[in-house]
Amino acid sequence: MIALLLGVGGLLGWGLPGRLSWRWLLVAAGLVLLNDLMLTNGYGLFPDLLPKSDWNWQGKILALVATLAVGALPAFGRRRSGLTLQQAAGSLKTVLPVAGLYVGLFLVLAMVFPNEPAGPETLAFQLTMPGLEEEAFYRGVLLVALGEAFAGRVRILGVDWGLGAVLSCALFGLAHAFGYNDGRFSFDLMTMALTALPSLIAVWLVLKTRSLLLPVLLHNFGNAIMLMI
Repeated sequence: MIALLLGVGGLLGWGLPGRLSWRWLLVAAGLVLLNDLMLTNGYGLFPDLLPKSDWNWQGKILALVATLAVGALPAFGRRRSGLTLQQAAGSLKTVLPVAGLYVGLFLVLAMVFPNEPAGPETLAFQLTMPGLEEEAFYRGVLLVALGEAFAGRVRILGVDWGLGAVLSCALFGLAHAFGYNDGRFSFDLMTMALTALPSLIAVWLVLKTRSLLLPVLLHNFGNAIMLMI
C-alpha cells in the first residue's frame, strides 16, 4: 500500500508539476506504516496485554492511540483532523439527509448480503472499534496529510475536494480488499467497491461538518447492521 501510495503520488506529481509536496506524501506513507505497525501489534512483536479474543482489540486500541497522538501534534491539530464533537455552523441541516441515505444504503446491503448471527463480543467490537480507529485515521490525520501533499481543489457538492481526499478513499478500500494469508496475496474487487465508495460519503461529511462524529457513528452502524439483519 505504501508502494502504491508513493507510486501513484509520484505519477500525479509528474503529471501535475508544482502540485505535489513530497514531504507531506512521505508523511502520509509514514502514517500508513505506523497504523499498520499498531494494528498488527508490532508485526507480532508486542506482548498480548488483553485476553485472547477473536477480534483484534489490542491492535485497534494501539492504532487509535497512535492516531490521536498524531492528531495532537501542531502540524495536524485535533480540530483540523476532525477530532472534535463540534459541528461546523449550519452543516447539520445539509448532512442529516445524506446520513439518512447512508443508513438506507447499508440497510439494503445488509439484506442483500446476509451474515451469520453474531455473538455479543462481535457486536461490541463492530459497534466501537472500526469506526473509532478507521475514521480517526483515514478521514482524520491521513486526510490532513494527503490534503497537504496535493495542492488544488475542486468544489463539488458544497465542499472542496482534492486528489488527497480521493486517494484516502482508495487506500481505505485497499486496506480492506487486499489480504495476505498462508503465503498468498488476495484482492477482492467487491470489498474494494463496498468500502471505497461509501468512504467518499464519509469524506464529504468530514469536509462539511469538520468533525468525525457522524462518520464514526455511521461507520459503526454500517458494520453492525450487516450482522443484525
